[in-house]
Amino acid sequence: MAHQRQRSPAGPCIWMQAGVVRTKTCTRDYRCAGCRFDRVLRQLARENRHPSAGTAPGAGRRARIVYWADKLKELPAHRRPCVHHLKRRIAFRPCTNDYVCSNCEFDQYFQDQFLVHAALKPVDINTIQGYRIPRGIYLHRGHAWLGMAAGGQVRIGLNDFAVRLLGPMDRIDLPLMGKALTQGQEGITLHRDGLKAGLLSPVSGVVTAFNPKVGDNPQSLADDPYGKGWLLMVQPANLREELRRLKMGDEEAAPFIRNEIAGLHRVLEPHLGPLAADGGQFCDDLLKTLPRTAWEAVTRQILKS
Repeated sequence: MAHQRQRSPAGPCIWMQAGVVRTKTCTRDYRCAGCRFDRVLRQLARENRHPSAGTAPGAGRRARIVYWADKLKELPAHRRPCVHHLKRRIAFRPCTNDYVCSNCEFDQYFQDQFLVHAALKPVDINTIQGYRIPRGIYLHRGHAWLGMAAGGQVRIGLNDFAVRLLGPMDRIDLPLMGKALTQGQEGITLHRDGLKAGLLSPVSGVVTAFNPKVGDNPQSLADDPYGKGWLLMVQPANLREELRRLKMGDEEAAPFIRNEIAGLHRVLEPHLGPLAADGGQFCDDLLKTLPRTAWEAVTRQILKS
């Protein structure tokens, strides 16, 4: 399976494989979300399925354009190829969920195994004042991280700095698939000891998957925040513009983390006195050492919510 994913991205377009168009080659590695050809054909398919009142019906080839999934549904069930086969990621496998990927168990499994939990090698990790930040990810000011995934999607999690300082959560409320997120607004809720705090979304878009393992076992977030502790997969709405507001690379991530540590020392001084101003290393599970009254101040400083 891994070998197939390394093949040339210049393969037959999904619309061609479905038989909607005669010839079309994909040169985008099947990242349909930003493809103009895909957008135009989807629009034509919608217009042909639901023509507007007073609009003359299309003619010629345009009138025969249907959505690629609808075309494939004309095949016997056992011959309808899974989307991941169409995208040349796996050998043939029939679709068993009527091309509704959002609640497909296999799609969730595939995302879980092959797109999200890609191993991070030690050389890929930077350590900034004791906190791990992988190269190649983007950081939001509220300490959510964002990484690129297949199909134009992004994956989202909580970085090592926030995970270690906030400590273990009792519950993590994740948005359901299809939920719209807005960059800089709360999208996930963290619960601990009857208190709660919101995690700001690093990007605008629609949730395409969530990590059920984190929902069932919040400890997995602390065990592997950049791997098995991922939180969401999102189809971004305005990625290029919104990436400009995020931090990436040593030149941006290192000063950001150092400033966050300094800011947290200032916030903690009313609660810990002079001990908070010595600039030393914070202990893991910082909230456990603080009074409950410090929760709001600490989470506001770290999560910006």
